[in-house]
Parts: sequence; C-alpha cells; structure tokens
Amino acid sequence: MSGRWKGSEMSGDEDARALAGVLVGVPSVNPRLEAGGCGEGAVAEVVAGWLAAWGFAVEVTEVEPGRPNVVARRRWGPGRRLLLNGHLDTVGEAGMTVPARGEVRGGRLHGRGSADMKGGLAALLAAARDAAEEALSGELIVALVVDEEHGSAGMRALVEGGLAADAAVVCEPTGLAVMPAHKGFAWVEVRFRGRAAHGSRPEEGVDAIQHAGRYLAALRGLQAELGGRRAHPLLGRGTLHAGLIEGGTAPSVYPAACRLVLERRTLPGETASGVEAELQAVLEELSREIPSLRADLEVLQWEPGTEVALEAPLVRMLEDAVEAAGITPRVAGFSGWVDAALLNHAGIPAVCFGPGDLARAHTADEWVELDEVDAARAVLAGLVRRFLAPGGG
Repeated sequence: MSGRWKGSEMSGDEDARALAGVLVGVPSVNPRLEAGGCGEGAVAEVVAGWLAAWGFAVEVTEVEPGRPNVVARRRWGPGRRLLLNGHLDTVGEAGMTVPARGEVRGGRLHGRGSADMKGGLAALLAAARDAAEEALSGELIVALVVDEEHGSAGMRALVEGGLAADAAVVCEPTGLAVMPAHKGFAWVEVRFRGRAAHGSRPEEGVDAIQHAGRYLAALRGLQAELGGRRAHPLLGRGTLHAGLIEGGTAPSVYPAACRLVLERRTLPGETASGVEAELQAVLEELSREIPSLRADLEVLQWEPGTEVALEAPLVRMLEDAVEAAGITPRVAGFSGWVDAALLNHAGIPAVCFGPGDLARAHTADEWVELDEVDAARAVLAGLVRRFLAPGGG
C-alpha cells in the first residue's frame, strides 16, 4: 500500500514514528482526571479508520458516552490468538512545558501521551499493519481501550465481555525491556475517632489527629519488616506509604476525626486479606498502648500484582524478537500497575513491552525517543510472525 497524510487520516506505508506524531496530535485526556478532558472518542475514530483500511474487522464499542474501546481482528484460520493492547487515554495537560499536541526536537517526540503511551500505540499499530500483509495462521487481535489512567473501565469491559487470547503484549513504556511481572497495590483507609473539645479543655478532648500520627510512627516497624523480606527477582520488595491525611475543624478545637489513606505496593502472590491483617495488627497493638484510641480500617481498592513465568513461550519469543531486531534483550519488572493484571487474571498471559521511559510519563515535558518507537515496531512485528507462524499452534 502507499499513501499520504490528510490531517489525521492515513493509509499507506508511513513509519511508526509518523503514526506516533498523528496520535499525539489528537487529544485524548481522560475526563475523570482533568476537568474538561475530551476523552478518547476522536483518537478512537482515527485508529479505527486506520485498522479498517488495513483489512481488520473493527468493532467500536462505547464503554461510557463518547469513550469507545476499539477492537480489531485479522484472522487467517485455525491457530493461536495473539493480543496487542494499549490504552487510548492520557492524563491531563495542565502545566505542560512542551506543546501538548506534539513537537519533534533532537529525535524525540514531545507532547502529552508521547511516552504513555502513544509511542507504544504507534508501534503496535504499525506492526499490525505489517502482519496484515503476511501469510500467517491463527488470529491477531488489537485491543485499544479507554480509561486505563483512572479505573481501567475499558479493559474491565473487555474482560467481562469474554475477551480471549493465548497471549498478550501490553505496550506500556518499558524502554524496550521485556517486563513479565508488575506490582499490585492496596489503598487502605483508617478512620480515627476522637472527641471534640475546646482547645483549653484537654481533659474533655480526644485528639484523633495525634492518634493518626502515632499510628504512622508505629508503621515504621512494618516498613522495616517489608524491607527485610525476600526480594522478588524482578520487582524487589513491597512498600508502604501514607498518601493522604485529613482531619480537624479549627486550631482551637480537639479534632474528633482524622482520615488516613495508605498505599501498600504489593508483590505477586500477596493478598488483600494479608495486607489488611498486617495493618490491622499494628493498629491493635497501638490500641493496647493507647486505651482512648478508636479506629476502623478498610481496604478501599485492591489490585493484585501478577507475573508470567520467565520460561513461558511468550516471554521467550519476545526476547528472541528483541534480539533479532539488533537489541540486547533485557528482562525487568514493571513498577506500576497496568491492565496486564486484568488480562493475567482472565487467563491471558500478558507481558509489558514498549518504547519510552516510564519516568517520562505524566511529566510536564513528556517525550519518547522516535528511534525506540521504530525499534518497538520491528520487535512486535517479529513477535507476531513467530507467534502466528503457520503450523505454530
């Protein structure tokens, strides 16, 4: 095929970096993260048009009004099913120091979403276009979802709708490292109940904020224990920190309430009940020391960490594809939580791989190396050929 750009329309042999430029030029700010965020509708329309032009069967389904998932399929016949996944939404644009709609300087594409993860979207889309022109077996599925930056509503809708595949690559920014494991997290709320009183009447008051502070100090022991546990070979150790504290009504009033929200980053295999129990144990021990302390603890949100075995066929094939592209294979752990967890729990082994540095994601001067975008395209195209080779499964 051959063709030229017409605004955001494309049909032809443009490279992955050109696709990335168009994608960054189409805003897709998650409306749950920034007031007035436009959502993913416009960029979904662009990618759906590209995929249809390349011969994929495309389904566009609204998860929320104006926020559609795009799922495209190219089926050659019996065989394995490979899923390439990415998210269409970005975080907000307020405070950016580079043009949000994109600018190329020194081999880098700057702009909101360039690293997280429109560079990865461009790479997987270019690889899918390559695959559409080859004689393969099985099925290639491209699933581009909404809301990953907030609540993963898009991926949850696909999983609940019965999405099935034999393996998946989630093209988050990994710096071209193969990342088969990532941490999970728990958000835990602790509500301290004191007794309001005038600041001059300490004998009548119970200071809920002070009790919260004592609990935070007591948690240092648990933090030290986490640091002493056996490290995961790719992810290191679990962590704990306070993310939010609020309470009190005025300087002259003993606070009757204080709310503390903790974040516990977890390793694969850890459970919500286990996290709750370790935090509750510290609270109960402190309560024995301070009889007036009253508090309730609740896990607000739990998203477990997951991993794919290093010897799994997907991991090995992806490493081979990296090496074939002239890149030294690296295997590492992904520090954040991403939609790969939902795929793994649905029985679809999912590994993260893509261009860009996670440290650049969400920053005021977000950027991605365009050479990495092209390299990721080559790796993903090689993986598709290996995984969907005729007679391969």
